Amino acid sequence: MVNTILPLLALLVVLSRQIEATDRPNIVLIVADDYGFHDIGYHGSKIKTPTLDKLAGEGVKLEKYYVQPICTPTRSQLMTGRYQIHTGLQHGVIRPDVPNGLPLDEVTLPQKLKEYGYATHMVGKWHLGFYTEACVPNKRGFDSFFGYYIGAEDYYTHIREGGYDLRENYKVATEYNNTYSTVLFAAKANAVINAHNKSQSLFLYIPFQAVHAPLEVPASYVEPYKSIYPNDTSRQIYAGMVTCMDEAIGNITTTLKTKGLYDNTVIIFSTDNGGQVRAGANNWPLRGWKGTLWEGGVHAVGFVHSPLLPKQVQGTINNELIHVSDWFPTIVEGLAQGDINGTKPLDGYNVWPCISKNDASPRKEILHNIDPLTIIHEGKQWQNSSFDVRINAALRSGDWKILTGVKGSVDWVVPPDSGITPIQPVVVKNQVLFLFNVTADPSEHDDMSGKYPKVVDMMLEKLASYNKTAVPCKFPAPDPSSDPKLHGGVWGPWR
Repeated sequence: MVNTILPLLALLVVLSRQIEATDRPNIVLIVADDYGFHDIGYHGSKIKTPTLDKLAGEGVKLEKYYVQPICTPTRSQLMTGRYQIHTGLQHGVIRPDVPNGLPLDEVTLPQKLKEYGYATHMVGKWHLGFYTEACVPNKRGFDSFFGYYIGAEDYYTHIREGGYDLRENYKVATEYNNTYSTVLFAAKANAVINAHNKSQSLFLYIPFQAVHAPLEVPASYVEPYKSIYPNDTSRQIYAGMVTCMDEAIGNITTTLKTKGLYDNTVIIFSTDNGGQVRAGANNWPLRGWKGTLWEGGVHAVGFVHSPLLPKQVQGTINNELIHVSDWFPTIVEGLAQGDINGTKPLDGYNVWPCISKNDASPRKEILHNIDPLTIIHEGKQWQNSSFDVRINAALRSGDWKILTGVKGSVDWVVPPDSGITPIQPVVVKNQVLFLFNVTADPSEHDDMSGKYPKVVDMMLEKLASYNKTAVPCKFPAPDPSSDPKLHGGVWGPWR
């Protein structure tokens, strides 16, 4: 009898979750790549972003929202809700020739949503490993996948470093050569929406390639910016890429409405890191850029748009502390009405009450990173420190932010053709530790480490405590067996 009852109970749980799934909102999670903090209309940019401005303006703008400074770490935290020090991805990105990936024992966001009856689809850039088939999106919780395993491909040929990289599920999708990826990804996202059975809740993850280098876009998108940025060709092309992405997101939103899904959909928009100033982007007035732990590398554009949001928060600005790792519990608990049972301990928080009700954020700190493989050996040590300040790391706690293992020469890049006089940082030889009150000084102008040494000590103790929880950093050497020449000119699993 017991042997009969237990399977029946398990079946009832599954069925109840499937039945309830129709009452759960659809979730469309959009990620822009290397998108600068300044480069959206409502941050004062000259770049035209009417769709994003409208969606954000009718939703909740997240103005104290943070991500990681580079691609893989942000995506890993988005998919797991866990800091990169807890997944071994503290250093760099996963390059195409490296046998590395998001650890297979991590529960991913789509895997968790499938427990609650969601259909899970992905269109865009993965960048969380593919050296073995167990790492690819279809094996990590997505019902379907169309896009890139890596990143930085040519937007038209979809080739990087001699290898073709475009898949439809497991199949190499060679028929899309000479199709611009932003337009292609929008079309594929629309196809997913149009094919979706409305009796089931939808999770659609759309991490665009745009606006990552290489700088490429159809000429018609560049033309309007030649007069706006006459002295900066890179900025012209980048601006066109942003506008093309904005148009693509508009097309996806229209399809949601046409299909009848929009009224029960939550749209989340996020960047993956700060803009790359050497490739047309701008993060003004923040200091730094992609790849740095300064605000320009981690303070992100983000918003939530949905007719499901209470009227009192629609069209508002949220200034509560939110981090990319918070999306996992926010989506699972706050939106899907599920639980986080079965995951490893999360570093993220459910911030849906914060977004939807304007409650205080449960988050008081953000560990931006501790990278044990990036060290400034000539850096000046901090006396009696519990943490080696030559190691590249950063922590936000309350109003305070500490950076270690960084150089003070990182500056503020003004918007092109703005007429603003560039600011030059004060550089002290071998100084690698900086302390800022980022509430009072969000652009990180005034280093307070000399004035508040006790705050420095407190922040270093916190870093040391976090570091004790870190798993070993996994950053293997390139594997020659990955060479696309050995696999028909295609990037794909090789082990």
